[in-house]
Amino acid sequence: MKRNLLSKIFIFLVISIAPWVVSVAADSAPTRSDPAWLTDARASIKSNNYEQALKQLQSANEVNSADWNNLMGYSLRKKQPPDLVLSEKYYQAALKIDPSHRSALEYYGELLLMKKDLPGAEAMLARLDKACLFGCEEYSDLKASIAKYQAKK
Repeated sequence: MKRNLLSKIFIFLVISIAPWVVSVAADSAPTRSDPAWLTDARASIKSNNYEQALKQLQSANEVNSADWNNLMGYSLRKKQPPDLVLSEKYYQAALKIDPSHRSALEYYGELLLMKKDLPGAEAMLARLDKACLFGCEEYSDLKASIAKYQAKK
């Protein structure tokens, strides 16, 4: 009985404040835009031009940015031939700066699978589970990569 009443109160509150939240969100200007180096590197990565992304990132030299370190690691892992040792160092640096960086956790987990380190990848998945309170794409992607890896064994 109490649970049912609490559920109804919760639904009423959500319905009551939803229009206000949407109104506030629509009126808010973006608080920050991504720097040019980040936008440019992401565009290069999206077009699978990892060498160009590496040059753009190296030029920016934003070593204190978790995003920068993550994209360096990603580009090094994806280029041909991949540089897994250096890629791992950048993922570790990204996670040192931001231990809950979802992309770095996912991509580092994928790198660990490439190194045949299933327990390490599962540890990244567990960290992602904590970073993604209600689930997220990064968690789903790494979970699928782990399942695919296990199916090959």
